[in-house]
Amino acid sequence: MQFDDFYKIVGVFGRYQKVKYLMICLTYMLPPIMVYTWVFTAATPSFRCQTLVEETFDVEIPKDILNRYIPSESQCRQYKSQISISECQRCYQNTNRSIFNEGIERPLESCNRFVFDRTYYQSTLVEEWSMVCNQVSLKSFVQTIFFFGYMIGSLVFGVLSDRYGRRPIMGISFCIISVASFICALAPQENLGFQMSYALFILGRFLLACASRGVALTGFVIGVEIVGPEQRLFTGIVVQYFFAIGQLLLLAFAFVIRTWRLLHMALAILSVPFLFFYFILPESPRWLISKGYYDEAEKILRQIAKTNNNNFDSIAYQRLVTEEKKKDAAVAVKGHGLKHLLKSKVMCIISINMSIQWFVQNLVYYGVSQSTGAWLVNPYISFGAGAVIEIFAYFIAHCVLRRWSRKTTYSSFVIGFVIFAFLVVPIQMLTIKGSSGQHALMFIVHVTMKFFATGSYAIIYIYANELFPTNARNTGIGICSMIARIGAIVGTLSNDHLSRVWLHFPIVVFGFTSILAVAFIAICPETFNKPLPQTIEDVEEMGLSFLCTNSKPLPCPRVEDDDDTAENKLLNKQSKNNIV
Repeated sequence: MQFDDFYKIVGVFGRYQKVKYLMICLTYMLPPIMVYTWVFTAATPSFRCQTLVEETFDVEIPKDILNRYIPSESQCRQYKSQISISECQRCYQNTNRSIFNEGIERPLESCNRFVFDRTYYQSTLVEEWSMVCNQVSLKSFVQTIFFFGYMIGSLVFGVLSDRYGRRPIMGISFCIISVASFICALAPQENLGFQMSYALFILGRFLLACASRGVALTGFVIGVEIVGPEQRLFTGIVVQYFFAIGQLLLLAFAFVIRTWRLLHMALAILSVPFLFFYFILPESPRWLISKGYYDEAEKILRQIAKTNNNNFDSIAYQRLVTEEKKKDAAVAVKGHGLKHLLKSKVMCIISINMSIQWFVQNLVYYGVSQSTGAWLVNPYISFGAGAVIEIFAYFIAHCVLRRWSRKTTYSSFVIGFVIFAFLVVPIQMLTIKGSSGQHALMFIVHVTMKFFATGSYAIIYIYANELFPTNARNTGIGICSMIARIGAIVGTLSNDHLSRVWLHFPIVVFGFTSILAVAFIAICPETFNKPLPQTIEDVEEMGLSFLCTNSKPLPCPRVEDDDDTAENKLLNKQSKNNIV
């Protein structure tokens, strides 16, 4: 008897699963808040150079006089051709300050002080630490460390949750998030100096990233594992709705609180109630069975049956335990976790492929998402539009995935993104620069790219969870997520640095990388309407698509490793005989 067969007896999606799944969905609002807080606390308002007269006399200068300090296009092309003209004009000033010396071309002077527009933000870290122009690397470094924390958290918490359980790792993650949130809000102080404040803030962001992955990864896996095969799609998509709802909740806080420190403090306080979710969330019975904790699993399964008004079949459960013990004996010589994944040729290829897919999707998703504030003049409307588009994308992906295969749907979303990414070039070349028509077309392109990027990001999350086996699922997802953070880092650096060369350069880069994703996804097997794999052997039976000439993937032969000595082969043979 398989676990999914027994699970139908106690109820695959009754009252128990619905209540616990709702709790998991609520926890999923916390990671996006911690991720996208940076969009507001480190927002870059419109700015210009502060002139020498303003620095000296602290007086307001007429606009026509200020314009004389702005470098001309010819000066920018001559002295600062490596950056765009708009970037040159706001980061450098004309050293010919006299209003009587028009037409004299002199070298440009880098700005040391800036004047920031306070229409939408009262204070941001970018303004406080002058992280613009030549100092933009300071801003990029914070996000680089953040996504590096995402990388470490994905691997560490993924492995730990496979070894020690989903529930305790989520509890630890909630504690770290609360502590790190208060560090970000309180640690940066003027009396500590810039270097110490900057270092403490980076530490807080790093810890936030690590713990956010612990919550997101483990919560997603629990949501998939506590339901039956027919509900996996539903739980995998609906939880993403709450990721977007978390963004809307952040938007409400950011719209009311316009200073970065108070915003961080409010969000730190918001994280405290999540500490009590440890006492509400369940452990995954599927994980307990896979690890041999049969008594603990029986207690939870009995509770599930009671809550769902079903009878617990003790005889059927004993048959399940017997089958699982035989299966454990058969695969004991192969190891578990990361070692388990690497010893299988099929699983190793799938792991590498999924890592590539996650790299591309994180590059695209976070690259597009972190630039939402630039879609419109009002950053709050832009961010809100991006969150609403995410919810719409999840809904469409949910509807489509119920009828289409995973690979077909995923490829369609990625190809759609590629098409609209490359539309940026003709729009910029064929429309009048700065016209209302160009702005309208670019807004449509950005919104559509966000739609496709969100859809493909959600689908690959579901697809990967259906490819990795239960006893190594969090490890596999953790590895993919770790590699994916490199993509998020590259996306952040692209937005901060490539956009200085050409504003839309990052989008073109995202389009080319997405083409690679479509090419590689053809290798993986289809998981549509198939049972969730429990072991590596289940995955090997699915095989790899590129080895097949038929429409149905053929199983790939297991490659014997160096440990397959004569003694181990004998053990394998005996185990197979026992199973029969």
